[in-house]
Amino acid sequence: MGKLTTLALRVVIAVLLAGSVLVQGVMVPLLAVDLDDLDPEMAHVRTPVLVIVVLGVVTVQAVLVCVWRLVTMVRRDTVFSHAAFRHVHGVIGAMVAASALVFALGVVLAPGEAVAPGVVLLLGGVSLAVLGVALIVLVLRLLLAKAVARDIEAARMRAELAEVI
Repeated sequence: MGKLTTLALRVVIAVLLAGSVLVQGVMVPLLAVDLDDLDPEMAHVRTPVLVIVVLGVVTVQAVLVCVWRLVTMVRRDTVFSHAAFRHVHGVIGAMVAASALVFALGVVLAPGEAVAPGVVLLLGGVSLAVLGVALIVLVLRLLLAKAVARDIEAARMRAELAEVI
């Protein structure tokens, strides 16, 4: 990966992290104020929705931090090592958690007439899509495992060859 690509990716990640902090610090309190204006019969969804939104932002931040660390490993040419798995597992775990949170939001909003059934169905679809992305990352993790195994095997063979020479 070139220096320009790495720099561009780091800039995007930094902007996204700053935006997520802005969402947590400004947008969530504004959402809490807006949810205070709900009908009294919908007051029970205020706390679960706020918790789900905050935890959802945390999952995004976790993915961004893990990708930042993986980019650092790529830049140092150490990505084909067992240390990379920790960050890949972090991405997979955060995405599975995000999928569960989106599904939970649908469950919280489903009862009653405040939210249309199509919105709840849409949240179920989004949850499935996020879980699908987590499965794609899992497949990429398997490819990383094969690459690490081949890299270790190549290093072993180079060491054997060096002994022979």
